[in-house]
Amino acid sequence: MLVVLSDLHLTDGTSGETISSGAFEVFAERLQDMALAASLRVDGGYRPLEQIDVLLLGDVLDVIRSTRWLARKDVRPWTDPTKPEYLDMVNQVTAGILRQNEESLATLRRLSEPGGITLPPADKLGRIADTREQQSVKVNIHYMVGNHDWFFRLPGPGYDLLRQSVVRHLGLANRPDQPFPHDPHENDALLDTMRRHKVFARHGDIYDPFNFEGDRNASSLGDAIVIELLNRFPAQVEAELGADLPDATFHGLREIDNVRPLLLIPVWIDGILERTCAFPEMRRRVKIIWDRLADQFLELSFVRERDTWNPNDLVDSLQRVLKFSKRLSVGWAADLLKLVNGLRGQDNDSYAAHALAEQDFRNRRAKHIVYGHTHYAESVPLDASYAEGYVLNQTYFNSGTWRRVHRQTMLAPSEHEFLASDVMTYLTFFQGDERRGRPYETWSGTLGISPAENQNRRLDAAEGHAPVGRVVSPSALHGRAPHFNTAAFKSSASTGRRK
Repeated sequence: MLVVLSDLHLTDGTSGETISSGAFEVFAERLQDMALAASLRVDGGYRPLEQIDVLLLGDVLDVIRSTRWLARKDVRPWTDPTKPEYLDMVNQVTAGILRQNEESLATLRRLSEPGGITLPPADKLGRIADTREQQSVKVNIHYMVGNHDWFFRLPGPGYDLLRQSVVRHLGLANRPDQPFPHDPHENDALLDTMRRHKVFARHGDIYDPFNFEGDRNASSLGDAIVIELLNRFPAQVEAELGADLPDATFHGLREIDNVRPLLLIPVWIDGILERTCAFPEMRRRVKIIWDRLADQFLELSFVRERDTWNPNDLVDSLQRVLKFSKRLSVGWAADLLKLVNGLRGQDNDSYAAHALAEQDFRNRRAKHIVYGHTHYAESVPLDASYAEGYVLNQTYFNSGTWRRVHRQTMLAPSEHEFLASDVMTYLTFFQGDERRGRPYETWSGTLGISPAENQNRRLDAAEGHAPVGRVVSPSALHGRAPHFNTAAFKSSASTGRRK
């Protein structure tokens, strides 16, 4: 049994909140239940699992999302990683993450310890033995890196010591003297585990041009956006306007890193200000602060080095979309999404199309292609093939996230409305006759946010739609024919045939 989860984004507590330790307790309970279910076989018998593999698919410890990076001007993720001060900063942030999430990580670590997951033995007839005795199941926890924890892939003795601490706190099966893998082919044990379960998994950041530039041992524009804008902006607003803005505004601004994609953050800020700040002048001053920080970000040498002659490169795109002063239309949010998807060569925000190009999909070695990174859990059928009497169904999965997620509403996108929920997703893949022959199981939990957490909502009706309280007929809402062509149906019914 292989369990995959990603994008927990556990931070050191200096910027935003992360998921509570209760989520890890729920996961531990569910893992115990799944182990028992997986021990039931196709023939109706019971054979307890001997091993469970848990894959942390990147962005688990979030080293980027820390205001500690702002304490020094000479150390950033894009400066020289061989310098002692660089390693010291990464050690400081990592130690802070491990401290801040000690209770959560202890629950995860106990899973890999003897007795962490136990199962009753089988009797001589292949049934669950009627005994209180339990046998321990070996649990291997593997760590692959993404774009917020890529530092654990850096080579060298200093980083070996850093990995040693991470391995100890999380109870990992990774060797601390070897860089944590970013690609499955970089670790033979992990690749073997995936092959046994007919799975191919990667974080998925390689398909995001803002967060991967061809070398996972190097920084990217996404790191600079987080540190120089996301980490800096709420603190700067509080320093300049702290006595004048409502608490609800500050609370909303601290949530900006939970918005996906990140380029929608200006839209998010606009919506927060519209809902929580009644004074136009104060809203204008907040936007001026953002634009000023955006200008400073765009002038960073790390950013300017990526500005090419191409008018549609990443930096030019950022210049057009980051600043409020550059906003051209009420369809700002839609334009931003088109830009982000266009840079990836896609017409939507799903990564499923990239799975079609994976070698393990094309040669049919993998039934299941798994990515993380987007924070949106997905299950997309890719292909069903039949050859030599064997049916192969192939599916793409995204492992979602364990954190609060803000997503833009569909109705009247120009109003800049977002809805929040706390989400938790993991994927489970079975091999052979485990789980009575079922190939996989996915679990997604969503905890809605109480309206009391954000009572400031838009009071006007959405543009182009009826005011609140007025009954509207379905035909007026749809403005088009129903799903089914009733005339065609009646015609086929009258002839006694179905088309």
